Amino acid sequence: MQVRLLTVGQKMPAWVEQGFQEYAKRFPNDFKLELVEVPAEKRGKNADIARITEKEGRSLLEQIQSGDWVIALDVKGKSFSTSQLAQQIEHWQQHYPNVVLLVGGPEGLSEQCLARANQKWSLSALTFPHPMVRIIVAESLYRAWSVTVNHPYHRE
Repeated sequence: MQVRLLTVGQKMPAWVEQGFQEYAKRFPNDFKLELVEVPAEKRGKNADIARITEKEGRSLLEQIQSGDWVIALDVKGKSFSTSQLAQQIEHWQQHYPNVVLLVGGPEGLSEQCLARANQKWSLSALTFPHPMVRIIVAESLYRAWSVTVNHPYHRE
């Protein structure tokens, strides 16, 4: 299975890249986790936020193939425990070889991205800094995957 994390924003601090890569490299060859960044639009004090969010959304949507299973990270989405996420991973592995996770910019995802999503996933009712989301998603996926293969990483 190929999982691509599509995010708005580039040039993250080194600790963000290192944190994401630490988990991405742990997956086996049959479960790839890849990060794809699209540029964030400039935001000035009189910026048209709706237009910016829509443009960033188009950039994300351009990265999606027709057969991809798309999951939008959205505060209104479904929350998963680790065991529930493990069940989701097993379902994805059986039915969707290409999974795409969408992370929007500071204002979230565009309506077009939310409409394209097959699922919506909420990491928390809390708002996280977008660089942290990359690491949280990578670790959460790794932990849930470890449950599916009885790897000792996850202990209940």
